[in-house]
Amino acid sequence: MVSPLCVKPMPFTQRLKENAPSPQVADYQPTLKSASQTRGAKSKKPAAVAGRFACLYPGEAMQTPDDPDSDPQRLLALARAGDAGARGRLFELYADYLTLLAAVQLGRRLRGKVDASDVVQDTFLEAHRDFAQFRGATEGELTAWLRQILARNLANLLRHYYDVKARDVRLERELSDELERSSQALQGNLVDPISSPSRQAARREQAVLLADALRRLPEDYRDVIVLRHLEGFTFAEVARRMGRSLDSVDKLWVRALSRLRRTLKGKS
Repeated sequence: MVSPLCVKPMPFTQRLKENAPSPQVADYQPTLKSASQTRGAKSKKPAAVAGRFACLYPGEAMQTPDDPDSDPQRLLALARAGDAGARGRLFELYADYLTLLAAVQLGRRLRGKVDASDVVQDTFLEAHRDFAQFRGATEGELTAWLRQILARNLANLLRHYYDVKARDVRLERELSDELERSSQALQGNLVDPISSPSRQAARREQAVLLADALRRLPEDYRDVIVLRHLEGFTFAEVARRMGRSLDSVDKLWVRALSRLRRTLKGKS
């Protein structure tokens, strides 16, 4: 059976176009694609790892930082002016970022039993619906706002999963804090600062660019980085979860970080 995290949702702008006006979140049923359709053969890695982070869609085209359609400030200005298409493209810039953060939380709390991409789609639909409430002006403020919505949706998912009727504000705050810590781990602790970035890339949130770059890595590279840096596991624990020797994981981690740096610098 395909892991629930090994599926890709319909792009948000396509979802809005085909179903305008936007449905309420409770009525939304995303169209999903199996891993066998998107990545070929199923992974043979241990169940603890296989599929956990495959929802980052390896191998697909990624917009470059200098692409006008990846400039959040430009898209934010258009969205505020009432351009719904720009609003959808703006949110799509954060699909990999939010999916990674959600996958880490769902892996910890539900052992990957729920599809992270579904939660992210719900988050985008709510953000689209409530966009007038966003008062920020920077990408950092936008990502913080999206994380708050994601935390609320994750809390609601956990509440329904464990059949708890009352809203748990404490859990929402806890999730919000953990999402922020994961984002900070991406932004500040994962790789060295990008050398000589383009002018536009220098203005971007590095955690978002890192999530995009992670999606482009081979699956083993992505897994070892996520398990070590976002999950915070020791190398021994990473080796156990990946079904590898400690020495092979150490070498894999070095190669993965090297590839990630090259990807961020546009060399691969």
